[in-house]
Amino acid sequence: MCPVRAAVPVNALAMTFPPDPVWVRSAREAVRTAMNTVVGAKQDLIETAMLLTSEVVTNAVAAACNSLTPAPIGLRAGWTEDGAIHVLVRDQGPGDPAEPEDPLAAGLRGEDEGGRGLLLITHEATDWGVCRHGREEGKSVWFSLS
Repeated sequence: MCPVRAAVPVNALAMTFPPDPVWVRSAREAVRTAMNTVVGAKQDLIETAMLLTSEVVTNAVAAACNSLTPAPIGLRAGWTEDGAIHVLVRDQGPGDPAEPEDPLAAGLRGEDEGGRGLLLITHEATDWGVCRHGREEGKSVWFSLS
């Protein structure tokens, strides 16, 4: 069970979209819009949530597209009364995300566009993780910011 699931309020943002990169921006903007409705929301947390949402959704789209039968991506985002932000992204793609590692150790160059998403999440999120739901393919990647 994903720990963030219990923390996301019932009235949180929830959306489902096709596994297509054009939806990354929509997911990011939906999180911004939802979080901007919170009285007293911290702008720096909203900006970080948008960045990390882009990373997680991009990874989910890539994983789903590697599946024999790409299924929709699910996004849930919410906040607690103390202003913490919680985001969960679900895909049906095979495999787990790679463990974040030092970009230099991984052989990434400065101009490389990929390979830093989970490292960024590790450094910016208060907490994050990956959950599986039974024996079916797919997983949920979640993060919290406070």
